Amino acid sequence: MCFKDLGLIEPLLRAVAEEGYTTPTPIQIEAIPPLLAGKDLLGCAQTGTGKTAAFALPILQRFHANQYKGEGTRPIRALIITPTRELASQISDSFGAYGAHTRLRHTVVFGGVRQGPQAKALKKGVDILVATPGRLLDLMGQKLIKLRGLEVFVLDEADRMLDMGFIIDIRRIIAQIPEKRQTLLFSATMPSAIQGLADSLLNDPVEVRVSPETPAAETVTQSVYLVEWHDKQALLEHLLTGKDATRVLIFTRTKRGADKVSDHLKRAGIKADAIHSDKTQVARERALANFKKGKTPVLVASDVAARGIDIDNISHVINYDMPNEAEVYVHRIGRTGRAGTPGVAWSFCGVEERYLLSAVEELLDQTIDIISEHPFPSPLPRKSQISKEAAPTKKKHWRRASRPRRF
Repeated sequence: MCFKDLGLIEPLLRAVAEEGYTTPTPIQIEAIPPLLAGKDLLGCAQTGTGKTAAFALPILQRFHANQYKGEGTRPIRALIITPTRELASQISDSFGAYGAHTRLRHTVVFGGVRQGPQAKALKKGVDILVATPGRLLDLMGQKLIKLRGLEVFVLDEADRMLDMGFIIDIRRIIAQIPEKRQTLLFSATMPSAIQGLADSLLNDPVEVRVSPETPAAETVTQSVYLVEWHDKQALLEHLLTGKDATRVLIFTRTKRGADKVSDHLKRAGIKADAIHSDKTQVARERALANFKKGKTPVLVASDVAARGIDIDNISHVINYDMPNEAEVYVHRIGRTGRAGTPGVAWSFCGVEERYLLSAVEELLDQTIDIISEHPFPSPLPRKSQISKEAAPTKKKHWRRASRPRRF
């Protein structure tokens, strides 16, 4: 099947071809026709499956055929809500690329930067708005964004949105948009909370579920290094000296951990940068740009960035820390092996993380290969896996109570 078979118009087909796409992905094949017909949609697909084009192309086609011809500022007709700034920027870029041969306008709003340029773009009028919840509500409170003319509402990465505590903000936004609309909800996982949200938002939706039986990309070669936490930095430095690791994305469990790993690599003479939510937006954009251009071959990220980085040709993903949730592992390694290209995922697993490794293998329904030939092997073999209940806890350090202050 080709994109023309999906009923797309010539301006969109030309833009898709210019982006180098020839064959639609499964989610695009299943989602685009019902969306062109105006149906609501509930999409469950892992990262890297092409879902942005799956909803962007139908929106662009719908609005291109019915351009705004009224007087005054054109109303916002489509709103896409997404959890992170990086993902919002990438979705906005996709609308720009796919809509290059239409006269439709789009913009993106998110926090962490001055609102002046965003407010200026909004005053000119846009058809399509991509936003993160916080900045959107802020601008709505200032009367800079009005959604009375909204026709399409997209909630992207819904499970991640709930994990980040945005559910109250989402409900506040929903309360201010028209009830008569086309609604699309996309989520990588479908827990009961997401299903409940979908039931409250969607009207007789088409359900699209892509490859639930293969949660990890088959193009990614996965392996695990059993190594204790005090040797992880040395092992990382050892592995990054290899010629095959050309563009490496490293995931840590915390923001502080990302900074520590990045600083260690810099001291070792390896060009690296860190990206997480405590960084300014300017710093985050600069780090991503340098990583994308190859100026910085190593990027260390916290889990907030697991779904927000969409960069081609990432050769390796390294799980410096095993994730607390098995689903997060899938999102992390989905940053490599994209669009059918091969990728490599390495995981560092200490004794206190063995139960997390077991959870990942249970989700994948496979055993991940162990690489035992390295300079810093763990003294405990894999069969000594520890249950979650038996996982070691940090020792408490008791100290003598300080004397009361005299005033």
